[in-house]
Amino acid sequence: MPYRLPPLNALRAFEAAARHLSFKNAAQELSVTPTAISHQIKLLEEHLGLQLFHRLTRALELTPQGEAMLPKVREGLECFVAAVASAHERVSSGRLIVVLPPSFATRWLVPRLRRFALSEPSLSLHVIRSLRTIDGDQASGAASFDLADLRQEDSVVVIRFGAGVYPGFQVDRMFGSDYIAVCSPKLLEVDPPLRVLADMRHQVLLHDQATASDRSGPGWDEWFRLAGVTGVDSNAGPHFSDSGLAYVAALDGLGVALASKPLVATAIAQGRLVAPFDIAVGQKFAYYLVVPAAIAARPAVQAFRKWLLEEAKSEEN
Repeated sequence: MPYRLPPLNALRAFEAAARHLSFKNAAQELSVTPTAISHQIKLLEEHLGLQLFHRLTRALELTPQGEAMLPKVREGLECFVAAVASAHERVSSGRLIVVLPPSFATRWLVPRLRRFALSEPSLSLHVIRSLRTIDGDQASGAASFDLADLRQEDSVVVIRFGAGVYPGFQVDRMFGSDYIAVCSPKLLEVDPPLRVLADMRHQVLLHDQATASDRSGPGWDEWFRLAGVTGVDSNAGPHFSDSGLAYVAALDGLGVALASKPLVATAIAQGRLVAPFDIAVGQKFAYYLVVPAAIAARPAVQAFRKWLLEEAKSEEN
Protein backbone atom coordinates (compact mmCIF):
# COMPACT_ATOMS: atom_id res chain seq x y z
CA MET A 1 0.00 0.00 0.00
CA PRO A 2 1.26 3.54 -0.73
CA TYR A 3 2.55 5.69 2.11
CA ARG A 4 2.74 9.47 2.30
CA LEU A 5 6.02 9.79 4.17
CA PRO A 6 7.50 13.00 5.56
CA PRO A 7 10.66 14.36 3.88
CA LEU A 8 13.78 12.44 4.88
CA ASN A 9 15.65 15.65 5.81
CA ALA A 10 12.91 16.54 8.26
CA LEU A 11 13.12 13.10 9.88
CA ARG A 12 16.91 13.37 10.17
CA ALA A 13 16.57 16.81 11.75
CA PHE A 14 13.98 15.51 14.21
CA GLU A 15 16.10 12.51 15.26
CA ALA A 16 19.22 14.64 15.78
CA ALA A 17 17.35 17.37 17.65
CA ALA A 18 15.59 14.78 19.85
CA ARG A 19 18.86 13.04 20.65
CA HIS A 20 20.66 16.26 21.56
CA LEU A 21 17.59 18.14 22.83
CA SER A 22 19.16 21.08 21.08
CA PHE A 23 18.63 22.62 17.63
CA LYS A 24 22.14 24.08 17.81
CA ASN A 25 23.88 20.77 18.46
CA ALA A 26 21.75 19.00 15.86
CA ALA A 27 22.71 21.68 13.35
CA GLN A 28 26.42 21.15 14.06
CA GLU A 29 26.05 17.39 13.56
CA LEU A 30 24.22 17.77 10.24
CA SER A 31 26.37 20.71 9.01
CA VAL A 32 23.44 23.12 8.67
CA THR A 33 22.24 26.15 10.60
CA PRO A 34 19.99 26.01 13.70
CA THR A 35 17.41 27.94 11.68
CA ALA A 36 17.42 25.15 9.08
CA ILE A 37 16.83 22.55 11.80
CA SER A 38 13.98 24.60 13.24
CA HIS A 39 12.46 24.96 9.78
CA GLN A 40 12.64 21.20 9.13
CA ILE A 41 11.03 20.43 12.49
CA LYS A 42 8.23 22.89 11.74
CA LEU A 43 7.65 21.24 8.34
CA LEU A 44 7.49 17.82 10.00
CA GLU A 45 5.05 19.00 12.66
CA GLU A 46 2.83 20.56 9.99
CA HIS A 47 3.00 17.38 7.92
CA LEU A 48 1.98 15.24 10.93
CA GLY A 49 -0.41 17.71 12.51
CA LEU A 50 1.41 17.14 15.81
CA GLN A 51 3.67 19.12 18.11
CA LEU A 52 6.89 17.17 18.64
CA PHE A 53 8.83 19.56 20.90
CA HIS A 54 8.14 21.96 23.75
CA ARG A 55 10.26 25.01 22.98
CA LEU A 56 11.24 26.41 26.36
CA THR A 57 13.31 29.54 27.03
CA ARG A 58 16.65 27.78 27.35
CA ALA A 59 15.69 24.18 26.77
CA LEU A 60 14.00 21.78 24.40
CA GLU A 61 11.73 18.94 25.49
CA LEU A 62 10.01 16.19 23.53
CA THR A 63 6.23 16.05 23.71
CA PRO A 64 4.65 12.66 24.44
CA GLN A 65 3.99 12.33 20.71
CA GLY A 66 7.65 13.09 19.96
CA GLU A 67 8.84 10.55 22.53
CA ALA A 68 6.61 7.89 21.03
CA MET A 69 7.81 8.63 17.53
CA LEU A 70 11.57 8.84 18.20
CA PRO A 71 12.47 5.11 18.56
CA LYS A 72 10.83 4.14 15.27
CA VAL A 73 12.34 7.10 13.40
CA ARG A 74 15.77 6.16 14.75
CA GLU A 75 15.21 2.54 13.72
CA GLY A 76 14.15 3.62 10.24
CA LEU A 77 17.21 5.81 9.74
CA GLU A 78 19.44 2.95 10.90
CA CYS A 79 17.74 0.75 8.29
CA PHE A 80 18.58 3.32 5.60
CA VAL A 81 22.23 3.30 6.70
CA ALA A 82 22.28 -0.51 6.66
CA ALA A 83 20.74 -0.59 3.18
CA VAL A 84 23.40 1.74 1.78
CA ALA A 85 26.15 -0.26 3.47
CA SER A 86 24.69 -3.45 2.01
CA ALA A 87 24.73 -1.95 -1.48
CA HIS A 88 28.41 -1.10 -1.12
CA GLU A 89 29.12 -4.62 0.09
CA ARG A 90 27.41 -6.03 -3.00
CA VAL A 91 29.55 -3.85 -5.23
CA SER A 92 32.68 -5.31 -3.67
CA SER A 93 31.54 -8.95 -3.69
CA GLY A 94 32.30 -11.13 -6.68
CA ARG A 95 34.11 -10.05 -9.80
CA LEU A 96 33.08 -7.67 -12.55
CA ILE A 97 34.39 -9.25 -15.76
CA VAL A 98 34.58 -7.03 -18.83
CA VAL A 99 35.08 -8.73 -22.20
CA LEU A 100 36.01 -6.40 -25.04
CA PRO A 101 37.86 -6.02 -28.37
CA PRO A 102 41.68 -6.05 -28.01
CA SER A 103 42.34 -2.67 -29.63
CA PHE A 104 39.56 -1.01 -27.65
CA ALA A 105 40.99 -2.42 -24.43
CA THR A 106 44.54 -1.26 -25.11
CA ARG A 107 43.92 2.16 -26.64
CA TRP A 108 40.68 3.37 -25.06
CA LEU A 109 39.62 1.58 -21.89
CA VAL A 110 42.89 0.89 -20.07
CA PRO A 111 44.19 4.49 -20.28
CA ARG A 112 40.98 5.58 -18.51
CA LEU A 113 40.64 2.78 -15.96
CA ARG A 114 42.49 4.62 -13.21
CA ARG A 115 39.51 6.95 -12.77
CA PHE A 116 37.14 4.01 -12.38
CA ALA A 117 39.47 2.23 -9.98
CA LEU A 118 39.61 5.34 -7.80
CA SER A 119 35.82 5.63 -7.73
CA GLU A 120 35.27 1.92 -6.94
CA PRO A 121 38.41 0.81 -5.07
CA SER A 122 36.82 -2.31 -3.59
CA LEU A 123 35.49 -3.71 -6.86
CA SER A 124 37.37 -6.70 -8.31
CA LEU A 125 37.65 -5.86 -12.00
CA HIS A 126 38.84 -8.43 -14.56
CA VAL A 127 39.44 -7.44 -18.20
CA ILE A 128 39.42 -10.06 -20.98
CA ARG A 129 40.35 -9.20 -24.56
CA SER A 130 38.59 -11.16 -27.29
CA LEU A 131 38.02 -10.82 -31.04
CA ARG A 132 34.70 -12.56 -30.48
CA THR A 133 33.35 -9.20 -29.30
CA ILE A 134 33.40 -7.95 -32.92
CA ASP A 135 30.38 -8.68 -35.07
CA GLY A 136 31.16 -10.91 -38.03
CA ASP A 137 29.93 -13.89 -39.97
CA GLN A 138 30.72 -16.30 -37.10
CA ALA A 139 29.88 -14.04 -34.14
CA SER A 140 26.67 -13.53 -32.22
CA GLY A 141 25.58 -11.15 -29.51
CA ALA A 142 25.91 -13.76 -26.78
CA ALA A 143 29.06 -15.54 -27.98
CA SER A 144 31.50 -13.62 -25.80
CA PHE A 145 29.72 -14.28 -22.48
CA ASP A 146 31.11 -17.80 -22.13
CA LEU A 147 34.78 -16.79 -22.10
CA ALA A 148 35.18 -16.54 -18.33
CA ASP A 149 35.26 -19.18 -15.63
CA LEU A 150 32.36 -17.83 -13.58
CA ARG A 151 31.38 -18.01 -9.97
CA GLN A 152 27.81 -17.42 -8.89
CA GLU A 153 28.48 -13.90 -7.66
CA ASP A 154 30.42 -12.83 -10.76
CA SER A 155 29.01 -10.35 -13.27
CA VAL A 156 30.04 -10.39 -16.95
CA VAL A 157 29.49 -7.48 -19.32
CA VAL A 158 30.70 -7.07 -22.89
CA ILE A 159 31.83 -4.06 -24.87
CA ARG A 160 30.94 -5.05 -28.40
CA PHE A 161 31.87 -3.56 -31.76
CA GLY A 162 29.02 -4.18 -34.12
CA ALA A 163 25.56 -3.33 -35.37
CA GLY A 164 23.95 -3.06 -31.93
CA VAL A 165 21.27 -5.72 -32.41
CA TYR A 166 21.57 -8.13 -29.48
CA PRO A 167 18.13 -9.44 -28.45
CA GLY A 168 17.72 -10.36 -24.80
CA PHE A 169 20.42 -7.96 -23.58
CA GLN A 170 20.46 -4.43 -22.21
CA VAL A 171 22.32 -2.48 -24.91
CA ASP A 172 23.82 1.03 -24.59
CA ARG A 173 25.44 2.70 -27.58
CA MET A 174 28.75 4.27 -26.59
CA PHE A 175 29.99 5.93 -29.79
CA GLY A 176 30.58 5.40 -33.49
CA SER A 177 33.92 4.71 -35.09
CA ASP A 178 34.82 6.78 -38.13
CA TYR A 179 38.17 5.87 -39.67
CA ILE A 180 40.90 8.40 -40.40
CA ALA A 181 44.40 8.29 -41.89
CA VAL A 182 47.13 8.53 -39.24
CA CYS A 183 50.88 8.40 -39.24
CA SER A 184 53.97 9.35 -37.30
CA PRO A 185 54.75 13.10 -37.26
CA LYS A 186 58.11 12.28 -38.89
CA LEU A 187 56.33 11.48 -42.18
CA LEU A 188 55.37 15.14 -42.51
CA GLU A 189 59.01 16.09 -42.97
CA VAL A 190 60.71 13.17 -44.74
CA ASP A 191 61.35 13.05 -48.49
CA PRO A 192 58.84 12.89 -50.03
CA PRO A 193 56.88 14.80 -47.34
CA LEU A 194 53.22 14.22 -46.55
CA ARG A 195 51.59 17.62 -46.72
CA VAL A 196 48.84 17.60 -49.34
CA LEU A 197 46.47 14.87 -50.50
CA ALA A 198 48.46 14.24 -53.68
CA ASP A 199 51.44 13.24 -51.51
CA MET A 200 49.52 10.12 -50.47
CA ARG A 201 50.50 8.59 -53.82
CA HIS A 202 54.06 8.28 -52.51
CA GLN A 203 53.30 6.89 -49.06
CA VAL A 204 53.40 3.33 -47.78
CA LEU A 205 49.88 2.17 -46.99
CA LEU A 206 49.41 0.02 -43.88
CA HIS A 207 46.53 -2.48 -43.93
CA ASP A 208 44.68 -3.97 -40.98
CA GLN A 209 43.57 -7.38 -42.18
CA ALA A 210 41.56 -7.99 -38.99
CA THR A 211 39.04 -5.32 -39.88
CA ALA A 212 39.07 -6.32 -43.54
CA SER A 213 38.26 -9.96 -42.77
CA ASP A 214 35.37 -9.26 -40.38
CA ARG A 215 34.08 -6.26 -42.37
CA SER A 216 34.23 -4.05 -39.28
CA GLY A 217 36.38 -1.36 -40.90
CA PRO A 218 36.78 0.37 -44.28
CA GLY A 219 39.65 -0.06 -46.70
CA TRP A 220 41.97 2.38 -48.41
CA ASP A 221 39.91 2.32 -51.60
CA GLU A 222 37.03 4.01 -49.76
CA TRP A 223 39.34 6.62 -48.24
CA PHE A 224 40.91 7.51 -51.61
CA ARG A 225 37.47 7.73 -53.21
CA LEU A 226 36.37 10.28 -50.55
CA ALA A 227 39.66 12.15 -50.89
CA GLY A 228 39.32 12.36 -54.67
CA VAL A 229 42.79 10.90 -55.16
CA THR A 230 43.21 8.59 -58.14
CA GLY A 231 46.01 6.53 -59.60
CA VAL A 232 46.86 4.76 -56.32
CA ASP A 233 47.07 1.01 -55.80
CA SER A 234 44.96 0.90 -52.63
CA ASN A 235 45.99 -2.70 -51.92
CA ALA A 236 49.75 -2.05 -51.97
CA GLY A 237 51.78 -2.01 -48.77
CA PRO A 238 52.20 -4.28 -45.72
CA HIS A 239 49.18 -6.22 -44.47
CA PHE A 240 48.88 -7.04 -40.77
CA SER A 241 46.74 -9.75 -39.23
CA ASP A 242 46.26 -7.70 -36.06
CA SER A 243 45.25 -4.05 -35.75
CA GLY A 244 47.77 -3.62 -32.95
CA LEU A 245 50.60 -4.42 -35.37
CA ALA A 246 49.34 -1.86 -37.89
CA TYR A 247 49.12 0.68 -35.06
CA VAL A 248 52.72 0.06 -33.95
CA ALA A 249 53.90 0.27 -37.57
CA ALA A 250 52.25 3.69 -37.89
CA LEU A 251 53.83 4.86 -34.63
CA ASP A 252 57.25 3.76 -35.90
CA GLY A 253 56.87 5.71 -39.15
CA LEU A 254 56.58 2.74 -41.51
CA GLY A 255 53.63 4.27 -43.30
CA VAL A 256 50.06 5.59 -43.05
CA ALA A 257 47.33 3.54 -41.40
CA LEU A 258 43.55 3.74 -41.39
CA ALA A 259 42.48 3.72 -37.76
CA SER A 260 39.35 4.12 -35.68
CA LYS A 261 39.24 7.78 -34.66
CA PRO A 262 38.31 7.29 -30.98
CA LEU A 263 41.02 4.64 -30.56
CA VAL A 264 43.82 6.94 -31.76
CA ALA A 265 42.56 10.14 -30.12
CA THR A 266 44.90 9.76 -27.15
CA ALA A 267 47.96 9.13 -29.34
CA ILE A 268 47.08 12.19 -31.45
CA ALA A 269 46.61 14.34 -28.34
CA GLN A 270 50.02 13.18 -27.10
CA GLY A 271 51.67 14.01 -30.43
CA ARG A 272 52.69 10.41 -31.12
CA LEU A 273 50.43 10.27 -34.17
CA VAL A 274 49.02 12.90 -36.49
CA ALA A 275 45.95 12.96 -38.72
CA PRO A 276 47.22 15.00 -41.67
CA PHE A 277 43.87 15.23 -43.48
CA ASP A 278 40.34 15.98 -42.33
CA ILE A 279 38.80 13.01 -44.11
CA ALA A 280 36.84 10.42 -42.17
CA VAL A 281 35.28 7.27 -43.55
CA GLY A 282 32.04 6.60 -41.74
CA GLN A 283 30.90 3.06 -41.13
CA LYS A 284 27.92 1.19 -39.74
CA PHE A 285 29.50 -0.39 -36.69
CA ALA A 286 29.71 1.30 -33.29
CA TYR A 287 30.78 0.38 -29.76
CA TYR A 288 28.07 -0.91 -27.44
CA LEU A 289 27.92 -1.95 -23.81
CA VAL A 290 26.02 -5.24 -23.77
CA VAL A 291 24.70 -6.54 -20.43
CA PRO A 292 22.55 -9.58 -19.65
CA ALA A 293 19.20 -8.26 -18.45
CA ALA A 294 19.32 -10.56 -15.42
CA ILE A 295 22.35 -8.77 -13.93
CA ALA A 296 21.71 -5.21 -15.15
CA ALA A 297 20.56 -4.04 -11.71
CA ARG A 298 23.60 -5.33 -9.82
CA PRO A 299 25.47 -2.46 -8.14
CA ALA A 300 28.82 -3.41 -9.70
CA VAL A 301 27.29 -3.44 -13.19
CA GLN A 302 25.45 -0.17 -12.61
CA ALA A 303 28.61 1.50 -11.31
CA PHE A 304 30.62 0.42 -14.35
CA ARG A 305 27.84 1.36 -16.78
CA LYS A 306 27.46 4.85 -15.32
CA TRP A 307 31.21 5.49 -15.44
CA LEU A 308 31.65 4.03 -18.93
CA LEU A 309 28.84 6.03 -20.53
CA GLU A 310 30.11 9.24 -18.91
CA GLU A 311 33.58 8.57 -20.35
CA ALA A 312 32.08 7.85 -23.77
CA LYS A 313 30.14 11.12 -24.01
CA SER A 314 33.09 13.14 -25.30
CA GLU A 315 33.76 10.80 -28.24
CA GLU A 316 30.70 11.90 -30.21
CA ASN A 317 31.56 15.62 -29.89
